Amino acid sequence: MDKILVTGATGFTGKALCERLIKNGDDVTAFVRASSDTDRLQEIGVHCVQADITDPAAVDRNFKRFDLVYHIAAAYRTEHSTVDMYHLVNVDATRNLLEAAKKQGVRRFIHCSTVGVQGEINDPPANEAYRFKPGDHYQESKKEGELLALKFFKDGLPGTVFRPVGIYGPGDTRFLKLFKPVAKGMFVMIGRGDVLYHMTYIDDLVDGILLCGSRPEALGEVFTLGGERYTTLRELVDTIAEVLGKTKTGFSIPYMPVYLASIICDKICKKIHVSPPIYPRRVEFFSKDRAFSIEKAKRLLGYAPQVSLSDGLSRTAAWYKREGLI
Repeated sequence: MDKILVTGATGFTGKALCERLIKNGDDVTAFVRASSDTDRLQEIGVHCVQADITDPAAVDRNFKRFDLVYHIAAAYRTEHSTVDMYHLVNVDATRNLLEAAKKQGVRRFIHCSTVGVQGEINDPPANEAYRFKPGDHYQESKKEGELLALKFFKDGLPGTVFRPVGIYGPGDTRFLKLFKPVAKGMFVMIGRGDVLYHMTYIDDLVDGILLCGSRPEALGEVFTLGGERYTTLRELVDTIAEVLGKTKTGFSIPYMPVYLASIICDKICKKIHVSPPIYPRRVEFFSKDRAFSIEKAKRLLGYAPQVSLSDGLSRTAAWYKREGLI
């Protein structure tokens, strides 16, 4: 039985990871905030410890003799999050955990980064060696956090970095922005829909994370974890329509007028301190290729995604319906 620390355990990925670790018979501790809903974690047997990971003293005080650390926590991007908050959580807190892990001699530190550190992919698919090009403050902070982790690993702390692509599955609500309009027959494609997008089903992602935590070949490496294949945005939307039993949409509007309108809207809303209904980053979803190679994870770790895109979207749609979300 391994003694394992998980950060970000109340989030979608962290919770799924904890459930699998508990199922595997591990002793799991989660560092959580005082405001976190930990009912599900405690129900399955996770030891929830209130510890502010941005406070080095709190991390040091609560850091026990863990065999493994899965660092999933991050300040995820909301439209008006501050640069300071991104750096505090995605860089400073990462340093606190890395230093505690090194001090306590953990067997392995598994750090969650993001394919966002590579930004838009100009010649897809991108592998792990593809250049960095973060497109916003969130991605920049995740790049800094990843490079910091790799420095610790080079200096002797055993560890691995993984970069997930778009994560989805039952329990996640981020992709409701695609499912809802398709379910209502109101989806509008901005642009031609020929940009590439890559997704990973939550069960497959957890499989990959555990391989990063167990395979000797993972040490000191960076791995992209994604589904077996990427698609065009049009194909993704059409597949969602298919699993929902809806007519495939062919309606689209030109990209550039919408993008320019989003810039204006964002500037106005920032001045009056309201959340913009449309903003550049959301519109850019329809214009940037994000497709990746998972060959390194397959070759070195034996990573083998099991859930097809259609099956994964079907399972996700069924959960949304059960929850009354669509």
